[in-house]
Amino acid sequence: MADTQTRILLAERPQGLPGEDTFSVVSGPIPLPGPGEVLARTLLLSLDPAMRGWMDDRPSYVPPVELGAVMRSLAVGEVVRSENPAFAPGQRVAGLLGWQEYAALPAEELTPIPDGVDLPLALGPLGMTGMTAYFGLLEVGRPRTGETVLVSGAAGAVGSLVGQLAKIRDCRVVGIAGSDEKGRWLIDELGFDAAVNYKTTENLHAALRAACPDGVDVYFDNVGGETLDIALRLLNRGARVPICGAISGYNATEPPPGPASYLSLLVNRARMEGFIVLDYADRYGEAVEAISRWIAEGKIQARFDIVQGLENAPAALLKLFDGSNRGKLMVRVTER
Repeated sequence: MADTQTRILLAERPQGLPGEDTFSVVSGPIPLPGPGEVLARTLLLSLDPAMRGWMDDRPSYVPPVELGAVMRSLAVGEVVRSENPAFAPGQRVAGLLGWQEYAALPAEELTPIPDGVDLPLALGPLGMTGMTAYFGLLEVGRPRTGETVLVSGAAGAVGSLVGQLAKIRDCRVVGIAGSDEKGRWLIDELGFDAAVNYKTTENLHAALRAACPDGVDVYFDNVGGETLDIALRLLNRGARVPICGAISGYNATEPPPGPASYLSLLVNRARMEGFIVLDYADRYGEAVEAISRWIAEGKIQARFDIVQGLENAPAALLKLFDGSNRGKLMVRVTER
């Protein structure tokens, strides 16, 4: 093992999209694990839209990343030294290892990865992505057989899983995506009933109404903005709207306007509810067991977009905001 490692720090709080000056790449010593800690070598980083919010100094469900600190990120790694009997060298783990080659963390902040589980799966359907889709749809959205489920950001990591879970619940599923290629993938490979390309349709409201002729019972929102406003106009009585994210406004320099069609919630006795997946942490095992079974049965598929090299993490993060990623976005830091 080398004596030094590469780390990527948050250098400034971005205004709008993160740029070249947002991060700094530094070299430093590899930490030694303290009592009860584990030293892990980072193998694969997860890149997620929520990371943009962590860069801002404002109240949220987790503290912001401090300036000069390693950029926070979920990751999977391999234990190289352990000061805790619960972990042994060579064991694979998941946790907030961050944008660095090695991390020393308390053992209770790490989750062991079972043998035989591919690392991309551990960050995707069997990781926080899968937990978000599972609890956001099944606990907040509560789809019922025969209902129509509309998903924005449907070709993304969470959205694509949401649609597949809804199909498992025997729903009609319509996805909103940013290209015809993504739409074909949703329909031909994932089993969505219809897909709408929001970038090329001249009238998104008309296109979604045509794709959802019986209205919308569950709208799983990943993007916010105008798309949310249009979806609210399509709700059926008693509809549920899980708010998972609002990627359309994450880089806005001014607060985005609220939805003009919010009275649809009143008229239709509908419910719009935000959720944080961390609130379901005590039930992750339930979700992992179910999703693992559905993967084995061929009912859930996942696509991964893996960028090579830690130094490419800042540029790769931007793929989430221009829609150029194809599946769950990750950075391979070190080959196992």
